[in-house]
Amino acid sequence: QVQLVESGGGAVQPGGSLRLSCTVSGFTLDYYAIGWFRQAPGKEREGISCISSSGGRSYYVDSVKGRFTISRDNAKNTVYLQMNSLKPEDTAVYYCAASRDFGLGSVFDYWGQGTQVTVSS
Repeated sequence: QVQLVESGGGAVQPGGSLRLSCTVSGFTLDYYAIGWFRQAPGKEREGISCISSSGGRSYYVDSVKGRFTISRDNAKNTVYLQMNSLKPEDTAVYYCAASRDFGLGSVFDYWGQGTQVTVSS
């Protein structure tokens, strides 16, 4: 059974850091690009970062560029999102998803259940 499971979310003060993990099973991670998405209450889901199957290419939207870092360890079947200098506007449910192609505009075949990130003082 194909599964993606996010973890590492929680509550943090502005300026703090969190590292999200996305652990996959049921398919070979080596063949898939991974994207991170987020959705705040009342807002549309937005893609924020993606990484190619080999880890050789990555992309960030402007709102997170310089603060977030995406990485992957295929041997551990895990993709990470390191989030630094967190802001209240980063508050959302964060999802990881898998695609056969690199890019946030690609078709993402599999999705995780999401993990909550709350940034407040």
